[in-house]
Amino acid sequence: MLTTLNTSYTDTRAADLAWALGREPLPALATLDLELAGTKLQLRLLGASHQVLLEEERGICSETVACIAGSSTPLPLGVAKRVDDWEYEFAARVEVLSPGSFAGRAQELLALVSDHPHGLVGVFPGSPYAFTALLAQHHEGQMHWRTWHAYPQDGQLVATRTRVGVRMRRRSSSTDPRRKAVGPVPQSRPGRNSSRTDARPR
Repeated sequence: MLTTLNTSYTDTRAADLAWALGREPLPALATLDLELAGTKLQLRLLGASHQVLLEEERGICSETVACIAGSSTPLPLGVAKRVDDWEYEFAARVEVLSPGSFAGRAQELLALVSDHPHGLVGVFPGSPYAFTALLAQHHEGQMHWRTWHAYPQDGQLVATRTRVGVRMRRRSSSTDPRRKAVGPVPQSRPGRNSSRTDARPR
């Protein structure tokens, strides 16, 4: 789903993005409600980036990546945590692209996410390539979502990847052949975040 966000053009920096788990729902400019394999998922576009709310019988998992005043947790390269009965994994990277490469990459992402039934993308006024995009899927019993935060003034694209799965409890000391080893989320070292402006409001 593609939407133009009804908000003023406000400068911000990619370096101001922060990550948080467990925040209450923040005011959203657009939302997309999904139910995948019995799991409720809400994708939320904020004025300052994104929030994802996952809800099941066992509880709620809330992820926020945004420019939030007073937030003290910068965007991490990678996180692996237990959240109630879930295993939560998060990874982020920054792509630095030339103007031509950035435009091409932005067009690909806008087409991919806006045409996907589990995708939500919001374009900010002022530039066709100033956007936040979210794409979710359910795969092998786990929820996955990816997000992209575009900063055309600097040619920077902040990409995140999240995986949430139910923690498997060992029933005995013997190895269960049905269990698969899950390696860590690959992490890429982001490029330098230079001081910059963007079409995303705080």
